[in-house]
Amino acid sequence: SQLADPMIIILIVATAISGVTAFYSGESFADVIIILAVVIINAVLGVYQESKAEKAIEALQEMSAATSKVLRDGKVQVINNQRISMTLRQSVLEAKALAESGKNAAEIKEILEADKFNSSIYIMVDTLEYLKKGGRITPAVAALGTILRLKPVLTIQGDKLDSFAKARTTSQGKSMMLNAMKNDINNRFGGVDNVRIQVTYAKDKVAALQWKEEVEKEFPNHEIEMLPLSLSVACHIGPGALAITCTKVLPIE
Repeated sequence: SQLADPMIIILIVATAISGVTAFYSGESFADVIIILAVVIINAVLGVYQESKAEKAIEALQEMSAATSKVLRDGKVQVINNQRISMTLRQSVLEAKALAESGKNAAEIKEILEADKFNSSIYIMVDTLEYLKKGGRITPAVAALGTILRLKPVLTIQGDKLDSFAKARTTSQGKSMMLNAMKNDINNRFGGVDNVRIQVTYAKDKVAALQWKEEVEKEFPNHEIEMLPLSLSVACHIGPGALAITCTKVLPIE
């Protein structure tokens, strides 16, 4: 797959042309050797990139969605609606509103668990240092990831965390997250008027504010909340991570 990149194809064609030219003209094959070396090095680094990204994703998959315990009417109800971070926060606010509307604990549990798949999260990881510190990836893999500046984009749907894409720049990663969220909002949640959109971040508030502005441009006239990522996520992925989440509005009767 590394050799299918358009730039690599161009280099291979250039190698062939240079080789034929050098052969018939009796010139040095130095240019051919240099181009071939570039192609081989790029392919090897690409394989390492893929391997490093997969290990990062496997490490993040050790995270599990939190559960909430609600004490109401003298009974504890454990709610597992497969939410985490900002989407879990929204569930807590909805549980409060449901309680204030007169729902009992069992009813709240049933409503929130039935609504569990009406949320979406996309996260762009900025550093692998904390995965290395936690022993989840080797120092060599972390060092290589820093050099190559790969930005894995992950998605959390329900309690499942998966690889979504692999960006080579921050701007590319942001575009991937925005396009994916637009698709979810329009095709899963019935349009922007039916959702709450949040941006989240780990430590870097300046970068988060810029990210918030970018999201606001994509969703004009829509309130965008911004809060730090919960520690249950941030401690695994480290500083610099940026995310976008959305939750479908839950009708409170």
